Amino acid sequence: MGLGPVRWHHALLTLWTVCWFFVATRHGAVSWHYLKQGEELLFGQEQGGGLALYANHPELQIGPVSFLVAGLFAPFPADGGEKFAEAAMSGLGLWMVVLIGRAAADHYLGTGTNHKRLQQRVLIAGAAFIPMWVEVSVRFAHLDDVLALFFTTLAVRSLVRGQATATGVFLALACDSKPWAVAFLPLLLALPRGTWLRSAAWTVGLVAVAWLPFYLGNMNTLAAAHFTIPNQPATSLRWFGVNDPVTPWWDRPAQMALGLGLGALAVRRGRWPAVVLLAADARIVLDPSVYTYYNASVLLGTLIWDAIGQRRLVPWVSWIALISLYGSALIVPSDSTRGLIRLAFAVGSAAYVLLWPMREPRNRRGGKRGAATDIPQQRTPVDEYPLYANPAG
Repeated sequence: MGLGPVRWHHALLTLWTVCWFFVATRHGAVSWHYLKQGEELLFGQEQGGGLALYANHPELQIGPVSFLVAGLFAPFPADGGEKFAEAAMSGLGLWMVVLIGRAAADHYLGTGTNHKRLQQRVLIAGAAFIPMWVEVSVRFAHLDDVLALFFTTLAVRSLVRGQATATGVFLALACDSKPWAVAFLPLLLALPRGTWLRSAAWTVGLVAVAWLPFYLGNMNTLAAAHFTIPNQPATSLRWFGVNDPVTPWWDRPAQMALGLGLGALAVRRGRWPAVVLLAADARIVLDPSVYTYYNASVLLGTLIWDAIGQRRLVPWVSWIALISLYGSALIVPSDSTRGLIRLAFAVGSAAYVLLWPMREPRNRRGGKRGAATDIPQQRTPVDEYPLYANPAG
């Protein structure tokens, strides 16, 4: 019946997720101990925690919301808690693909978009996204990155539905889960201008509620912002002549500034679905580390772009990202070459989403829609689900 194609589409993605989960879980939860340690410190189960957590442990570059969520798995035995967390996080990735599909359906509501082709596009892009999602959620078990990207997905969904307050709240929760999610804030600019103040106030307020107690409780928390990590040989920074053994002092501010600037430019050019990809590009091109789980943010960005930002059936940006970033990490032996590939992808994908001519969808009356300014007023489920959930309707 009408729901048949959707169930088949979801079934394929679920099977794909399960396959990758079992591949990764054999050597999974590489970094789960950081979440467990931070959760115990936050709740005072270890000395030097509480509001002094970040002052005494600047290596925990993880937001307080992530530690709170990690506490949900604390009652379970250690091994069982890890596996449960891995399963829950991998399931979030599957849900995120569904949410992006529904956001795309909302975005193209009333434009004559072929429903089946849209589902196929989300399915193909989602198939590229899942392996990288399992990398961050199962192999490394980075709950902080998982939550930052999950809340950003909810923000995109709310943005398309015209829910300004919810968009601001979800972006704040993303920043409260992982600080680098600040680079996704240009999504607020894609909301109707009259809602900017309200949505920004929610974002700033909730970020302050989460982080200010740590800064006011221990002023040494400020030093945590200067925590450095090794500058690895395969990073793109080497191609800029940055050979410092650790993170240069200007690197983190430059990452944030570049991500925010490119995101704001994308919104100005009517291409807000590129914001997440551009922020992720700025991260991978300037980060001194090259962990494969970083690529999950890139693949979320390409998923959003391929589902919402462009209308081609084959979402080739997602698959180019998977092959070039993950494939090169597996088969290219040269550190320098891997760094060049990362740089080429970041620059090439950013130039493409910002500059390449795009065909705009038509509205119900046959006129052109602007991708950035065509943010709908708040919708009800009656408006949204017929397009994505019932292609025959």
